[in-house]
Amino acid sequence: MHHPDLPKTLGSLRSSRFFDQLQPERTLKEELRSNLICKLDRGESLFPGVMGYDDTVIPQIVNAILSRHNFILLGLRGQAKTRIARMLTRLLDPRMPYIAGCEIWDHPLRPICKQCREKLAKLGDETPIAWLDAEARYIEKLATPDVTIADIIGDIDPIKAARTGQDISNELTIHYGLVPRANRGIFVINELPDLAGKVQVALFNIMQEGDVQIKGYPVRLPLDVMLVFTANPEDYTARGKIITPLKDRIGSEIRTHYPLTLNQGMDITRQEAWTRRRSPVEMEVPLYMHEVVEQIAFLARDDKRIDKRSGVSQRLPITVLENVVSNAERRALKNKELSAVPRILDLYAALPSITGKLELEYEGELKGGEAVARELIRNAVGRVYSSYFDGANLRSVIQWFELGGSLRLDESMRAEQILQQLSRIQDLLPLTAKLGLSENESDALRASAGEFILEGLYAHKRISRNEELEFVAGERSSRSEERTREERDDVRRGYDQRRGGPGGGRRNLN
Repeated sequence: MHHPDLPKTLGSLRSSRFFDQLQPERTLKEELRSNLICKLDRGESLFPGVMGYDDTVIPQIVNAILSRHNFILLGLRGQAKTRIARMLTRLLDPRMPYIAGCEIWDHPLRPICKQCREKLAKLGDETPIAWLDAEARYIEKLATPDVTIADIIGDIDPIKAARTGQDISNELTIHYGLVPRANRGIFVINELPDLAGKVQVALFNIMQEGDVQIKGYPVRLPLDVMLVFTANPEDYTARGKIITPLKDRIGSEIRTHYPLTLNQGMDITRQEAWTRRRSPVEMEVPLYMHEVVEQIAFLARDDKRIDKRSGVSQRLPITVLENVVSNAERRALKNKELSAVPRILDLYAALPSITGKLELEYEGELKGGEAVARELIRNAVGRVYSSYFDGANLRSVIQWFELGGSLRLDESMRAEQILQQLSRIQDLLPLTAKLGLSENESDALRASAGEFILEGLYAHKRISRNEELEFVAGERSSRSEERTREERDDVRRGYDQRRGGPGGGRRNLN
């Protein structure tokens, strides 16, 4: 990297302010450690944008770096393992000097490659110096079974040997692999257990002794590198997937996890989802919609029909929210509306962003991915509905359906049309106050809230909904048999006096 204001030779580097950073005892891990201590002292955020790990994962990473450990992040997919690894560059010096032209970024005072040692002996203080930015000191490799020792460590280059006239066993004929090219930097291997056993052995030798054999020739490479690995816990513990000496050499084993609370998950989804977008339509996502989207992921992680070893990525609620917003945006554009609010039916339109992220067990495969996803949506709506309406009196709304009322809500209908339909149901729209809405709210907000209430009743089996998305009188939960009998008597007598409503008798709809 070209920096015109930085020293260009070893002599000018010796007399500059950067020379203190080159002291022999200041290895890469000491550099990371000292910069981390400075950030802790200043109270800086170490991993900005990574949420939910402040009291669990991040303290363990800090301990590993303070201990100068290589470490592994163990966790299921979508737990920010790679993001954390990439943010470790924030703990590196902004710029690092190295001997110009060196493939492995050799230290100006402690070169390890033969070419740089010879150059330093010949030129002394006139040895040219180049500079590297922190981001360039990060190298990442996804482990796959076809990765070879040549990829990771290096190989003998016969063309280089022929061009230079060197014996093929000479160190100068080596074409360096990824680990040597990460010298004085951070090398990350994702999905470590997928590496072949002999490659893991080569990694272990580099970590343990700095020795490696290339095509039968022993080569000493005392690299100065921080090794960070990621893996799925299931693969990491499986017999034969990981060699014991390598596992033993990794200093710290840090477990990542999914958000522990719904609010943590919602914060992550809000941060990552592309919902603040340029559009002719003004978009507003109600809190209960955020809660339902996140609840889908939480329920999926506990569902026995979904593979626990694969996990349910945090990308699921992120992409679902984006799809939900896009469907509401599409409807508003089609209907020439200026504002849009996602509705529950938009969740069902977002099924493509759910089904592809669920690895199903045998029972789930029998049922089908879309059927499992629809059940998750229904149950998520039921959970969130209960948090708002537990104990509320919705008897008059249910009675409207019992008296023969039915309501068909088309996914493409304009907000005012939905509102007109919902206003036919006695006492329904006043109940939206429990969702924080007033009568002065926009049609789109009130329509979305009214539809959410009906979907909540459907989720609790108080009313039914058919394939044509028409709400009708339907099945009852077994725990409400007594009041169901009372309602049936009221219907038989033609009793249509107002019952309940906002502030009415409290009853449990669970």
